Amino acid sequence: MKIHQAPLPLPHMQRPDRGTRSTAAALLHAGILAILLLTNSPAKAAEMVLFDFKSPFDASKVPVTDATATLSRVGRTQALRVETGHHETWPGITLKPQQGTWDLTAFDRVTLSLSNIGPDKLTAHCRVDNTGADGTKHCLTESITLNPGTAGTLQVRLIRAASDKLGGKLFGLRGYPVAVGGDGTVDPRLITQLLVFVSKPATNHSFEITRVRAEGTYVAPTASTADASPFFPFIDTFGQYKHRDWPGKTHSLKELQDRRQLEEKELARTPGPRDWDKYGGWLKGPQLEATGFFRTTKQDGRWWLVDPDGRLFFSQGIDCVRMRDSTPIDGRNSWFEDFPGSDPAFSSFLGTGYALHGHYSGKTVPCFSFAGANLQRKYGTGGTTYPELIQKRLRSWGINTIGMWSDHETRLLRRTPYVDAASSHGTRMIDGSEGYWGKFPDVFDPTFARAVRQSVKGSASANDPWCIGYFSDNEMSWGNETSLALAALRSPSDQPLKQAFLADLKAKYGEISGLNAAWGLHHDSWESLQNSTNAPGGDAAQPDLKAFYTRVAEQYFRTVRDAIKEVAPHQLYLGCRFAWANQRAAAAAARFCDVVSYNLYQRSVAGFKFDGGADVPIIIGEFHFGALDRGMFHTGLVPVADQKARADAYLEYVLGARSNRSIVGCHWFQYQDEPTTGRVYDEENYQIGFVDIADTPYSELIEASRKAAGMIYKP
Repeated sequence: MKIHQAPLPLPHMQRPDRGTRSTAAALLHAGILAILLLTNSPAKAAEMVLFDFKSPFDASKVPVTDATATLSRVGRTQALRVETGHHETWPGITLKPQQGTWDLTAFDRVTLSLSNIGPDKLTAHCRVDNTGADGTKHCLTESITLNPGTAGTLQVRLIRAASDKLGGKLFGLRGYPVAVGGDGTVDPRLITQLLVFVSKPATNHSFEITRVRAEGTYVAPTASTADASPFFPFIDTFGQYKHRDWPGKTHSLKELQDRRQLEEKELARTPGPRDWDKYGGWLKGPQLEATGFFRTTKQDGRWWLVDPDGRLFFSQGIDCVRMRDSTPIDGRNSWFEDFPGSDPAFSSFLGTGYALHGHYSGKTVPCFSFAGANLQRKYGTGGTTYPELIQKRLRSWGINTIGMWSDHETRLLRRTPYVDAASSHGTRMIDGSEGYWGKFPDVFDPTFARAVRQSVKGSASANDPWCIGYFSDNEMSWGNETSLALAALRSPSDQPLKQAFLADLKAKYGEISGLNAAWGLHHDSWESLQNSTNAPGGDAAQPDLKAFYTRVAEQYFRTVRDAIKEVAPHQLYLGCRFAWANQRAAAAAARFCDVVSYNLYQRSVAGFKFDGGADVPIIIGEFHFGALDRGMFHTGLVPVADQKARADAYLEYVLGARSNRSIVGCHWFQYQDEPTTGRVYDEENYQIGFVDIADTPYSELIEASRKAAGMIYKP
């Protein structure tokens, strides 16, 4: 979603989901990542202090919008104190160079040290501008959320701009082997200003900035169209970028197969954590009641899962285990060298796929799975060789949960606990609703409860001790606190949701004149309102709209809970994996879910606090980090400089989750890199795997997961 505004920008939108599932992909938001511009060699840099607010800095000369800026002391450090109002859309300040522009070419990011000194939770944004910035083009924006009395570092990666898709010969990708100019990129040589602001605040906020700096050495991406002429074909027979080399790249069939034997020896040397029980629970921790299934408990002030043998369990998981993404091949004949799909031995990896977003949007197009072909080359056909290897890998890597969208055969070996999903697919949708992943299900239509119940009945996980529980649907379009009620009013007269809302209004107001008076409407009858598809926009309707929104949210979670408990009474209901959630939706989840789930693509969740008004266990369904140093064209949703930085970020995230007294687990998205030339569903081609397209593990990330596993049960 691209939003233009002036003079201050909206924050980056939190992306919904990835994976090839019933709902999957990434939100197109102002910060969705363009690929970095290649330079001949990485520059050497440590940091550049842009502001430390020491004398002769004059706070009175800082441009402000619905805000004040003054100097204050924080210990021995000088700080800039910002007090914002809440009457403007984006109250905040502008920080400009003393002269001209900043040249930040050598640096990876701009960082600000922030402290929330106000009484309310603060989400602060920083926008880094070139000339002509409008909130979408020629700028980059990131944010940080801080609870009262806490501090943190807000980072804005300097994503570089270029502008070449080879005359339209490259298409259908999220990231390209050249940087995509325009939206979501900047020229780091010509940074004109920094905007620090809050977005659409309901209250005043107070925060302090202690230091602003450029830091981190910029590292150029691996891939570039400047590497070779001619450029096409640029994808080799294994689905990798052809024109460059990097550590771990597969160069031949022999090398691919030799790595199998080498890894088997390595896994034998590192079989997994010694202080885990068979489920991955804390063997040396407290012995609680063994119920034979997973449950939750609060122990010494923090939430835990408890495994079937009664051991405390922190869920360190990976999503999409053995999922084989396919890439479109339609119109791309010149892209692939020695294309394996031409060989009858790999014909089973040819197929078709539906594209929800992007170049192929709305079409079903021919596809091929390089990942599947590589597995056949490496392990042969048939049998359980690869599922068995996956189980060894997971234990060795310190992974004790198979996350969402994962292979059924691998899960049912019952060596690693897993999660499953209850789906409302097939339900009548709310016609007046909208969202990136589609419309919201009509929870008052009989098809909703029936669809959820059937999806659970159809799974082999019901009442399986190795199944932790069920998520439901995924990253749904919950909108704001009135969106679903307004969607009901925008729907046709036969929409069950609309009929339920009108029944509530009739019960409250009696005659239509009562509603007209309360809302400022002019309907002749209730039938007139039922036939109308116009939704009121005034403040007078807000209490009724919010009340019905709560009813819809509670109906959703109650119905799903009841369906799960009817069919699988021993499994936990793990929520719907919020990507966006308002307080009413969160409160409804807390009332009916055993565990509330979020997909949180950010650097840390150590300070995460549930805002649904209850003390509940939380599980993170998705997070990841990606880099451009191994031949891929897109970092994914949270970019880092290289594989070492990716490993460091993983360890920080998992240990931050473990330190949070509400969080009972976190699951990485996903097991394997996405196709280099984009998955069919939505063009994603993110470097986000534990293994690459040729099934080669990323050693840095695996060492980080092993290290995390050795620390999650430390007191």
